[in-house]
Amino acid sequence: MPEGPEIRRAADNLEQAVAGHPLTRVWFAYETLKPFEEMLTGKCIERIETRGKAMLTHFSNGLTLYTHNQLYGVWRIVDAGDWPVSSRVLRVRFETADKAILLYSASDIEMLEQSQLDQQPFLKRVGPDVLDSSLTVERIKARILSPEFRRRQLGTLMLDQRFLAGLGNYLRAEILWEARIGPRYHAEALGDDCLDRLAQAILEIPQCSYQTRGEADESRHHGTLFRFHVFHRAGEPCERCLNMIEKTTLSSRPFYWCPHCQK
Repeated sequence: MPEGPEIRRAADNLEQAVAGHPLTRVWFAYETLKPFEEMLTGKCIERIETRGKAMLTHFSNGLTLYTHNQLYGVWRIVDAGDWPVSSRVLRVRFETADKAILLYSASDIEMLEQSQLDQQPFLKRVGPDVLDSSLTVERIKARILSPEFRRRQLGTLMLDQRFLAGLGNYLRAEILWEARIGPRYHAEALGDDCLDRLAQAILEIPQCSYQTRGEADESRHHGTLFRFHVFHRAGEPCERCLNMIEKTTLSSRPFYWCPHCQK
């Protein structure tokens, strides 16, 4: 499943294609959403916000479409008037004079007013978005040490969207490697230095993934794809200590790490 940086980049592409242009056609597959087709036609998509792995499409009339792709949902961008042949099931289509954005296969779709956003079940329970510009090292440290999370094993905590929305399997592996911390430590057992390194890595790694789009960054990550310091590199030497990277299972998901330097 895509993680926060991939969802944010997808939202950026959708925004670039249609934001600010009047919608010439609006189509929903679900009968409960059909009344909104006329209400949104002629209106504009103002922006597309992400909350972890969910998208919030904000319209100029104050309505917001909540969507979560889960495992199978995917957005596509096509030219206006194009109806691609696909084995996927079309759920949503927004079309302007030039472009159309199409949502396939997603089942978690809901139209909301602004006053309803904070009560939407998924949005109500998730933590701050990991790419939120207001997120700071101190704020992350406070969440790690909060009564809700301080006794959690770090390898499990990193997948809990209530902690920070948008973290996932490759990000948890790379964050813990960057912080030089083993996955089975509990937050309350960390010393100040470890806690600082962890919070800094949580702040930087997702941002780097989003900003570099998976490209090499010579100054920050020594010319390699940052996400592959350990992720999917079992049996290869650790770039930091040259010992072998290992693969195990945590929270029913594959986990990659260097047991030698992640003490």
